[in-house]
Order: sequence, then C-alpha cells, then structure tokens
Amino acid sequence: MRYISLRFGLLCVALSLMPLMGRAAEDAFLVKTSMGTVRGIPRSGGGAQFLGIPFAQPPVGALRWREPLPAKPWRGVRDANAFGAPCAQPVLGDWNRHDAENSSEDCLYLNVNVPAWPAKTPLPVMFWIHGGANEGGSGVGDLYNDGTLAGHGVVLVTINYRLGVFGFLAHPGLTRESAHAASGDYGLMDQILALRWVRANIAQFGGDPQNITVFGQSAGAQDTGMLMASIARDFFQKAIAQSGSPFSPPVRPLAEAERSGEQLATALKAPPDKDAIAYLRSLPAKELLADLGKLDPRDRPQIGPDIDGWVIRRSPAAVFASGEESAIPLLFGTTTREFGSEVMFGPGATPGAIRAVIQRIAGGFAPKVFAAYGLDGGGQGTTDPKYGSAGDQLAADIIFRCPATTQAIWHGAAHQPTYEYELDHAIPGQEFAVHSSELPYVFGYFPKSGNIAGNFGEVDLKLADMIQTYWTNFAKTGNPNGGSLPEWPVMGGSQQYIQFTQEGQVRTAAGLRAAQCSVFREFLTESIKHMN
Repeated sequence: MRYISLRFGLLCVALSLMPLMGRAAEDAFLVKTSMGTVRGIPRSGGGAQFLGIPFAQPPVGALRWREPLPAKPWRGVRDANAFGAPCAQPVLGDWNRHDAENSSEDCLYLNVNVPAWPAKTPLPVMFWIHGGANEGGSGVGDLYNDGTLAGHGVVLVTINYRLGVFGFLAHPGLTRESAHAASGDYGLMDQILALRWVRANIAQFGGDPQNITVFGQSAGAQDTGMLMASIARDFFQKAIAQSGSPFSPPVRPLAEAERSGEQLATALKAPPDKDAIAYLRSLPAKELLADLGKLDPRDRPQIGPDIDGWVIRRSPAAVFASGEESAIPLLFGTTTREFGSEVMFGPGATPGAIRAVIQRIAGGFAPKVFAAYGLDGGGQGTTDPKYGSAGDQLAADIIFRCPATTQAIWHGAAHQPTYEYELDHAIPGQEFAVHSSELPYVFGYFPKSGNIAGNFGEVDLKLADMIQTYWTNFAKTGNPNGGSLPEWPVMGGSQQYIQFTQEGQVRTAAGLRAAQCSVFREFLTESIKHMN
C-alpha cells in the first residue's frame, strides 16, 4: 500500500511539473530584439526558426506608397511560429497562385533560420531576396526555409517586400509629398529596412552582423545589384546574383517612371493631379489589383524600379561602369536556357519579327546583333545545340546572360573578386536547365509539385550539396573554394567560369557567350552616355 502511495505521489509531482517543463522548453527559443521579445520554434533537422517577425509597420492606409517605418515595439512575448502573409499581388500563373491567394498589404515580415540552437559562435548571414519580376512571389514557404542550406553553417534570413503597383509606383503626387523628393522604389526601401533590422538584431540569433551576404534570384538578383548601387551599398559584405542583373530591364529615370504612374492613375479612373493619390490610397488592395487586371497588358503602363534620386541616385549601369558600386566579392550565374524566345518575341515569332524587335531595341547596333545570331542578310538564324534557336539565344542573352556578365566584368575591373557559374543540369523530367532550375539545389529542398518539381535522385542530392557548399563557403570567406571541391577560378580577364553539368560534375570554361555579349556591352556603354 505504501508503495502504491509513493508511486501515486511521484506521478502527481511529475504531472505538476509538466507545464513548467513545457514552458522551459519554449523559453529556450526566446530572443530579445530591438522591438520586443520573440519566441521561435525548433527547426526540422535541428536548430531554430523564427517566423513572421515584423520589421516594419504595415504599409496600409496612409502608409501606402511611403517609406517604410520600423515596426512598433510590443510588450510581452510575440510567438514567431508562423509565416506572415505574402505581399499583395495578382495571380500571374501557377507559380505564384498560392502566394497571390493568401497575400495582403500587411506583409512586411521576415524569417530567421538558425542551424544550431543556441549558436556557439557568430555565423555568416545569408539574406535572401525572392524573385518574381518584382510583381509576385514571397520569402515564405518550405522551399526557402525548410531545406538544407542553413545546415551548412549560416543563418538564413528570408524577407517579404512590396511588389508591383504597391512597391514601385512613381507619381508626381508621391514625389511632392516625399521628404526626399522621390517616388517609386518602395520595395527596395523595404529590403533596405529589413537589412537594417538584420544589422541591429541578428547577433541575438547567432548571426554575424558584419558578415552579411545578400543573395537573390531573377528579380531578387536584379534587386541585389541595385542595392550594390544604392544608398545601402555598404550595408552588406558579399553578394550572389542568380539569373538577374540591375541592367535588365533598364532602370528608368524618375520623370519617365512618373509619367507611367500618371498614365496608370488615369487608366484606373483616378481624378487628376493632386487628388489622384488620395483616390488610389482609398481603394482596397484587392479592388486595386482587380482594376489593374482589367487593363490590356499590352498597353498597361509599366511599373518598376526607377532612378528616384534618393535610393537609386544614378543608373546602376553607370555606377558599375565607373566602379562605384559596393566594393565586395560577387558570385553570379545563369542557366542554359533561362526563358524561351516567346517571352521576348512572342509565340511563333519569325526571323523577320525577331529582326524588327532587335532593330527597335538596338538601333544602330542592330546589324552587329543580326550578324552575331545568323540573322543578317535575311538569314534564318543560327541554332545552337546547347542554347537553342536564335530566338532562344537572344532572349537568354539579352535579358540575362549578357547583362550579368557585363556587370561582373565591370565589377572585376574595379578589382573586386568575381566568380561566375552556368547551370547546365536540368531538373529531372525537364529537357534543359531553365529559369529557376537552380533553386532546389541552392536551398536543398526538392518540391514534389510545381514548375521546379522532379524525380530527384542521388546525382541531384550530391550536386545540391556541392552548390550549397560553394555558396556558403562564399558567404563565410568571399571565396567559394574549400575542402575537396573542384577549383572555381576567379573570373578575371579571361572570363573563366564553371559549369554545373548534366552529369552533376563541375567543368571549367571561359568566355561565356563572349562574341554575343561583346555587342551588348558595346551597346550598353554607348547608352550610358545618354543616361540620366
């Protein structure tokens, strides 16, 4: 009887201690930030995650189209156990449907992924800017946050930033009310404020605020390059640009962007001039997006980053050409096919139609472009077994490869370490490495559905580990090399680069699309002379 009573007593004690033990486990993930205390959660595979941390006040109501303000402090403990909403965006295709259907203007949140908790020594920080043409996508979800990248010894931060009309509308009315006499570039301002948050707080999560690598893909790579040429050029120590450059599309002068904003306001039936912004601010986000969706996309005024005179004070191309960008190491690259010709020239474009587009873009340089692709003298264009038809080559070269290599050549000329790659390895089930194909390998997460899903095998897993090791070596030291990895040479004057082959190997080559891209550089150099 005494034995039973003792067991019963011990059971009661254990039960009474369980809530305390649970709270102790939760308290192990408490972090004090400059805004307040957050409570994270265990990360699958070890470490910790802190999800949905606000770095700015919600940019809604009167704060729509204004410089973001730091998040307001809070009392008590804020649970950081769920992602914030993606930023407001329309459905642009299946690739962003989930983000669009769950999006909101209240979206300025970031996520911190730590490989071991608590971190024993300060770890390099990798700050991810997602792609999506600066119109869609988000930093939330499994792809960016639940893979194996952080496990290679870095603190991974993923962010949201305002998109499309909410992130990049320029208008004279907005310029007048700005303390900086600038408008547009709100999405870039969000990225910069998130960077400021990281610099102020990441040490509390085990990250090194003096060793930040900004990296991004597509529009995220474009924005990375713009940050290198912006007022935030000294806020980070390294950069990785995957399939994107701040030279493409060209960043427009403020006056031109303002005219597009006025045209868009008129198309949305806003009253003229000073009342237009008040009217547009009064529209609910979903209504504004719906009204935009009713406009003919062929005639809709374009919205995007601009040379606003504050965040971006000069053309990024002019900044890089003069060697005045961030004085930091750069790693960059592209995929074999990127987008097909239909993206640039429309479906089924004939050689004559392609020549007409090139003539409009390149002007006096068009004959050199025609010759580089076998389109001169009425030619049908040269097909390359690796890079495709003349139209496929032109689209990938003009939108991605040549702007990226030009940016890198100019960066290297400023005596900054520069490393180039080309991804030739296709996702299993796809014929070629196309736009976004590198994402599963960079993040070590292999989707089961969607445009980058595949039946990934042992070769893919090994390639992913190799790529992540290169990327994180670069984040740690500014040099991707180390250990038993195949040597990755500095780009240098011979324009050396590495190829990640279809077999999952590394091969060294030189002068990626050199003949074609030399024409692009010549054209861009001449264009800079006429830029504002």
